Amino acid sequence: MKKVLFLLLSSFTLVSMAQSAPQDSIPTNPQNQKNAAQRILSSNLAQKGLTVGGYGEITYNRATGKNAELDVQRLVLLFGYKFSDKVQFVTEVEFEHVNEVYVEQAFLQYTVAENVNLRGGLMLVPMGIVNEYHEPTTFNGVERPSMDGAIIPTTWREIGVGVSGRYDEASLRYQAYIFNGFQTTTSDGNGNITGGKLGGSSGLRGGRQKGAKSNFNNPNFSAKLDYYGLPGLRLGLSGYFGRTQSPVDVENVDGADVGLSMFGFDARYAYQRFTARGQFIYADLSDTEAYNLATGKDLGSALQGYYLEAAYNLLPQRKKQQLFGFVRYEDYNTHADVDGALAENLTYDRQEWTVGLSYKIAPGAVVKADYQFKDNALNQDTKQLNLGIGVWF
Repeated sequence: MKKVLFLLLSSFTLVSMAQSAPQDSIPTNPQNQKNAAQRILSSNLAQKGLTVGGYGEITYNRATGKNAELDVQRLVLLFGYKFSDKVQFVTEVEFEHVNEVYVEQAFLQYTVAENVNLRGGLMLVPMGIVNEYHEPTTFNGVERPSMDGAIIPTTWREIGVGVSGRYDEASLRYQAYIFNGFQTTTSDGNGNITGGKLGGSSGLRGGRQKGAKSNFNNPNFSAKLDYYGLPGLRLGLSGYFGRTQSPVDVENVDGADVGLSMFGFDARYAYQRFTARGQFIYADLSDTEAYNLATGKDLGSALQGYYLEAAYNLLPQRKKQQLFGFVRYEDYNTHADVDGALAENLTYDRQEWTVGLSYKIAPGAVVKADYQFKDNALNQDTKQLNLGIGVWF
């Protein structure tokens, strides 16, 4: 509870600061930021046509006691096609670590009215900040926040249908979708559970189906509201509710799936050369005791985490380049609660400090460096140096 109050107090502080912030003095206003899909959908093509873009990251990581690792983490090719003023298609094809290929998004959008768009296909689940805004020039740090990887988990996308739009009169953007969900278990095809995809350390991450021959027997509901009525400030409220998926031969077997309710609150703020962001995520899972007994896993019944970040541009505002010094604190626990005989694993209660620089040498190119201090409830600490370059065009 103290953690929740701390985050809410920080958010109220941002709100009070935003009330006196002149709109035209904000160089990185989160109210105007767009992700890759939004940029394609808002392209200025007068008639039908093709839009092409991309983003990529190359990283260097060296943790205590380990060899350094160099990696082309991802190279993403963006394609959009505008069939008419009402119909557009967006897709992202991602190459991870050079030898893995994924489709990150592939959806068709039909504009019903100025404030109403229908969507169908493979889409990002609107939860938190980084799951939707994960292009390398949109966040500080070589690596995405760790709690986004363990709890949300980035990049979370599934197949579904829904509606999106914005009402500028009320300063609101909305999204609401029906998705298929995480896959919980595997089977032998004869009604026997052979394994589980969800676990204690990585939480829900292993259950992402990513649109690849996805199992679907439980529809899930996802929604998000973004408010941008105060200068320089953007607030988000997210929800996700449903059950996980399982192979058809075990869908009625005890422990084959679990219930999931996830809530998120996030805030982004910018004033002159200062920016800040934070988010809180809580996920409540039901039927985890039966799932753990059936699979031998150690999935927690609650996952919780938050982070707070502040950054300051060290270069004068008149400069086209930006050099942000930043600090971020994360606290997340994939065993915030456990059911049955399962004991809480204190190594899953983790904290991180990240301190670094993001040098934006051009609007679509960034060079990053940071140092991380990682710890858990057993005081097992690790330090890690990260370097990277990122592009988005």
